[in-house]
Amino acid sequence: MASSASLLLLLVAASHVCCCHGQGGDNGAVAAIYSLGDSITDTGNLAKEAPPGAFETIKHLPYGVTFGRPTGRCSDGLLMIDFLAQDMGLPFLNPYLAKNMSFAHGVNFAVAGATAMDLADQFNGSFSMPFTSNSLKLQLRWFKDSMKSTYATHAVIRKRLQSSLVLVGEIGGNDYNFAFYANKSVSEVEKMIPAVVQTIINATKEVLDMGASRVIVPGNFPIGCLPSYLTAMAAPEPSAYDSTACLKDLNLFAAKHNTQLQQAVAGLQASYPDAAIAYADYFNSFLSLLKGAPALGFDSNSTHKACCGAGGRYNYDLRLMCGVEGTAVCADPSAYVSWDGIHMTQAAYKAMSRLIYHGRYLQPQILNFPEKNGQT
Repeated sequence: MASSASLLLLLVAASHVCCCHGQGGDNGAVAAIYSLGDSITDTGNLAKEAPPGAFETIKHLPYGVTFGRPTGRCSDGLLMIDFLAQDMGLPFLNPYLAKNMSFAHGVNFAVAGATAMDLADQFNGSFSMPFTSNSLKLQLRWFKDSMKSTYATHAVIRKRLQSSLVLVGEIGGNDYNFAFYANKSVSEVEKMIPAVVQTIINATKEVLDMGASRVIVPGNFPIGCLPSYLTAMAAPEPSAYDSTACLKDLNLFAAKHNTQLQQAVAGLQASYPDAAIAYADYFNSFLSLLKGAPALGFDSNSTHKACCGAGGRYNYDLRLMCGVEGTAVCADPSAYVSWDGIHMTQAAYKAMSRLIYHGRYLQPQILNFPEKNGQT
């Protein structure tokens, strides 16, 4: 299992742990977290929407097996957003679509399968969205509706957001995923990057204009390391893979998205000097985790394999997704980085959360954790 001691050792080796702040923003305690995004962050909204499709399985075991029950999270247990809330001394975020639940400490608007852009804006709607039509525009509307229904005036909303943290993403990964699954080439999908990035930036501007003073905008993962892509785009040439056994072209593609997003976030930082705006580097933190996986207690022979799947080199089969008949779950999910070939295990999300929010992969570091919650 991935122990707390080994997590701390990797952090010391890979990053400088700091509790300083970036420029701007309110440096006081975070009273609430508001999150927009996709399955990396969704704590139950897709399960509440309950559309037909592959993600129906997230409402049932083995999803949630480590947590003890299915929660609508796309993992065996908790996500990065859960560990972040925990470290902030806050309860887990309830999904927006949940009924009769408390939103006193924030709301999760993220939906598994969500895209940054609306469907009509993606290749002129020339391919279908397999799971949900939810987009960043809809989540922003939910966010605004929630704030207006909870707080009486714009001034009160601004005051609330000034003591809150807002995450805009991770989002955009599905825009590319669905295009790749529709057999678009890497060069074709690359043409989407400017529009996807601009959509994320426009949403972040709206959040900042509402009064948000602390905002985190995460980048994309090195998707060439995921069992789903390693299976779907397997190449016969060894030269197609890098030193971490990931697909070079797909990682280069993700890096291009991240470069453009980082540049755009830098523009926001200049335009909103009184706010603390940070880029969360999911790409390099994931590679750091992958390279240090054995030291963290992950099985060195399973870093590119799904814990839950139906066999094959990477234990992933698009026709037999985790949770359907014919699939099986590994004996110890905490020894695996990947849960279902697309999403990570609770143990991997915990390691990622520590690397990003307590390490050097949040640029700049804008968070200040209560001492008792900082590195437990």
